[in-house]
Amino acid sequence: MQTAAEGARKGAPPAELLSQDTSSRSTLADVLHWLDEAKAENIVHLDIKGKSSIADHMVIATGRTDRHVGAIADQIRKKLKDKGLETVRVEGTEACDWVLVDAGDIIVHIFRPEVREFYNLEKIWSGERPADASH
Repeated sequence: MQTAAEGARKGAPPAELLSQDTSSRSTLADVLHWLDEAKAENIVHLDIKGKSSIADHMVIATGRTDRHVGAIADQIRKKLKDKGLETVRVEGTEACDWVLVDAGDIIVHIFRPEVREFYNLEKIWSGERPADASH
C-alpha cells in the first residue's frame, strides 16, 4: 500500500481519500433511501463537489408539515449516527420550517413546501459559477 506522499508524487489520490469518496457515496445512497422511507417529497441531489468547500453533496427534500420535517430530520440524524457518523449536526429543529442535517461531505436540507419555494436552493446551487469578470 502506498503512502499519501507517494501517491501525491505519482499524481494519484491517496488511498484514504478514495475510501472516503466510496464511503460518502454509500452514505449518500443511504440518505436518499432513508428520505424516501420517511415519505419526504421532491428529493433532489446536487453534486456540489468543486463548487463549494463545505460539502461534496447536497440533498434537498420537502416534508408536508413542520412535524413531518422534524420527524424526517430526526430519523436521518439517528440513522447516520447508527451508521457510525459521530459528527452529525442538526440546525433548525425549533421551528422545523427548514432543518439542516450536516453529515460532513453530505448536507441535507429538509423544508416545508412554501419555505423551499421561497429559498429555491436548487436554482442557487445548480447554476454554473460566473466567469471571472476581470478579463
